[in-house]
Amino acid sequence: MENNIQDIVRKGTTTVGIVCKEGLVLAADKRVTLGGRIISHKSFEKVVKVSDNVAITTAGTVSDIQLITKLLRAELRLKKIRTGKEPSVKTTANLLGTIVYQNIRKFSTIVGITGFLLGGKDDLGFWLYEIGPDGSIITHADFATDGSGMMMAWGVLDTMYKPGVSLQDGIKLAVKSINAAIQRDAASGEGVNVFTITKSGIQQVVNKQIESKLEA
Repeated sequence: MENNIQDIVRKGTTTVGIVCKEGLVLAADKRVTLGGRIISHKSFEKVVKVSDNVAITTAGTVSDIQLITKLLRAELRLKKIRTGKEPSVKTTANLLGTIVYQNIRKFSTIVGITGFLLGGKDDLGFWLYEIGPDGSIITHADFATDGSGMMMAWGVLDTMYKPGVSLQDGIKLAVKSINAAIQRDAASGEGVNVFTITKSGIQQVVNKQIESKLEA
């Protein structure tokens, strides 16, 4: 029974976060699969804005990702109402980590495995966090990657990333990293979505779909 459940869980992806001179770059592919074998969605948005200053990338079981994202947004709104100001990026990362920690440990016939990269800006600067499936919180000063295709993305990032990289070069590096995963990871594909986080705010800068339909 457990294998049958795992076969229908929607999962598989590649996400990337890069620290640049002018801010942050968050990127992800667009494919959603059933058990990593059957493509169930070809244009899923895996980079999500959760507040005016924070965005996340998502990987893992889609239903859990959607619920956790809703809870995070609601809690951030409540904190803003109570304090009268936007929560810091660190506060947001700790809140997300707590929600993920509780989610993975609840009893369920379907394991709620999720992974998030969280990027944002506040009065102290720009911050990139990795929220692990167990609720762990890790700060990254250079780059991070998550999902089933992360090994391929890591190879590109380790080879090509340079401290102080410009935002435009960071965008190109993010696309190259996602593309490397798309070429070799069956659960990643269909295209790439890239967001930047700068002093001007959060902006989508790349939204490319790969055409895979052949005609004679």
